[in-house]
Amino acid sequence: FLALGWASWKTYLARPDTDQCRVLSLSVLGRALLKSRPRDALPVLEETVALRRRYWWHHEENILAAQGSLSVCLSQLGRREESVVLLREVYARTVALRGAGHINAVGSGLALVTTLNKLQMRDEANLVLREQLPAAQKALGNDHDMTLMLNEARAGILFYTPECTREEVLEAEAIMKEVVQRRRRAFGPALPATVRAEGLLFDVREKLASG
Repeated sequence: FLALGWASWKTYLARPDTDQCRVLSLSVLGRALLKSRPRDALPVLEETVALRRRYWWHHEENILAAQGSLSVCLSQLGRREESVVLLREVYARTVALRGAGHINAVGSGLALVTTLNKLQMRDEANLVLREQLPAAQKALGNDHDMTLMLNEARAGILFYTPECTREEVLEAEAIMKEVVQRRRRAFGPALPATVRAEGLLFDVREKLASG
């Protein structure tokens, strides 16, 4: 993918900034670098956002996609406070454009919840979950990967909060038990996401047993 990104960029590099193929190739290069070289990806993704805002301001969904990639890069570089600012904007605008149940809104909501949780901003994460989880369940179904990931995030907020009560840990166990059952049935026991969910359920049960 990285070789393809560089090849695409070299093909359209000489074209003016206003050329759509040029900005698209820049976007492809940025996402390719993001997979293994986020520090190198950062200026490429920043330039992609800037160009889309300057010349294609009326294509808002493309701007949001570029901002989403930039937020991932910032998070990978440990700049989560900057990342969460972008994620809030992306989520709010995607919901406004497409509705809370659209898959892009679910994805941006999940990214926002995940980053908020890492920053220990759990009250805000819970607010987003209260809006996003019912919308995902209705639009995508309870067995969709993103719906399950939102439930995992919900359980994680309950379980990893330092001052969590036993009742909250019990609630996290109930959530993860259902998630594991759904993942096994829908995706199989060997899928990494299923294994990850089983690991979280094991941790929750260990905490209950120890306390």
